[in-house]
Amino acid sequence: MEIASRGKDDIGAVFTALADRTRRRIVETLYAGEATVGDLATKLGVGAPAVSKHLTVLEGAGLVSRRRDAQRRVCRLEPAGFHDLGEWSRAYERLWAGSLDNLGDYLATLGEEEAPHERHTGTKGRAR
Repeated sequence: MEIASRGKDDIGAVFTALADRTRRRIVETLYAGEATVGDLATKLGVGAPAVSKHLTVLEGAGLVSRRRDAQRRVCRLEPAGFHDLGEWSRAYERLWAGSLDNLGDYLATLGEEEAPHERHTGTKGRAR
């Protein structure tokens, strides 16, 4: 099933990138706005080389970009990567919603089946 403009392997790269807690924290930090590698390192309490490695993974997944601003490397989120992830998720949301609807229907039939039994015994499932 091809949902987004990117391929299935690209969505896998997004999931792989977001599987790491530090990378998710980087994404959360960049959601508030652009930041330098040094800013991210300070905020996350990790070294700049570690942040750079995480950013490389996020860049490879299309979630983050970096640009040079004089001596600084400024990082920002790339909405397109998240858009594709949202498209992929929405396709499965219909599946989940359908499953929940089916479960609701099933539970309703169980309630209907128990109702006559309760009238005869006065209790749920227990004979007098």
